[in-house]
Amino acid sequence: MKRMWRTGATLLVGAGLGASASRLLSVRGREEEDEKDESPGLLSRVPVVPVPMVLGVPSVHAAELTVSPGGSGAVMKYGFPSLAHIKTRESYVTSYDPRTRTASWVIESLNPASLSGPSDRKYCDFKEDDSIHVFHRSTSADYRGSGFDRGHLAAAANHKWSQKAMEDTFYLSNVAPQNPHLNQNTWNHLEKFCRSLTRRHHNVYVCTGPLYLPRQEADGKLYVRYQVIGRNHVAVPTHFFKVLILEQADGRGVELRSYVLPNEPIDEKIPLERFLVAIETVERASGLLFVPNIMKRTSSLQAVTNR
Repeated sequence: MKRMWRTGATLLVGAGLGASASRLLSVRGREEEDEKDESPGLLSRVPVVPVPMVLGVPSVHAAELTVSPGGSGAVMKYGFPSLAHIKTRESYVTSYDPRTRTASWVIESLNPASLSGPSDRKYCDFKEDDSIHVFHRSTSADYRGSGFDRGHLAAAANHKWSQKAMEDTFYLSNVAPQNPHLNQNTWNHLEKFCRSLTRRHHNVYVCTGPLYLPRQEADGKLYVRYQVIGRNHVAVPTHFFKVLILEQADGRGVELRSYVLPNEPIDEKIPLERFLVAIETVERASGLLFVPNIMKRTSSLQAVTNR
């Protein structure tokens, strides 16, 4: 169901996101009831850990640059969700978190031209990001024997327009430890869905990142706990988010879709729509901001949520 964006919308999903997939879905089923209640209790229980801001970094809008299809120059049309440790690649822009050894977010731009071309995944190998200090980067050895996949944030299949663009998605700074069942099934379905949206939208901007959300434990208190893997203690996210900024083909405005998926096996029968959340949910849980920047570039914003 579509609804026009309204400032100060009620948070649809609170601390329940920190529970299992079934708990997440049960919370989504209570959204309508929660909105009527508008209780501040959920807001106070969701921890917001802001991404540090780097002073002196310009507020760049790179959309005016002339770039290749899917190139990073067009990605930041709607601004940066945060300004810490920004890195630009051939096919995406990222903000890296040296504490977790993963990205805070990765943004890419999809359109029909970027999804076709001569690039071939068989020529790509995962590689360390040597632009990151050795103390703060992950290695393939960290993943070996961990039980987790090297899950892409910017998906390789999104950048067939250039071999270099596809190869850049294999930097380990663009992956995070991901449950294999999730990576190979529901997450893969979500990536394919993102690509399918290019058939009816002018441009599709995709921002992906990890979340570390609380769980209620036996003592009734909420804790943020996550596993780390390897010698470099790479953080294993509890959840992942995807925020889709969809430009309408008729130029009438922007549509917004936000998804949060737990980093665990998900029943493939559960439709992707069940993981739609309000954009405020992602902003509060991640410490990032999307809407203020989007509203600088459009006068019409529609948010799609699950009812």
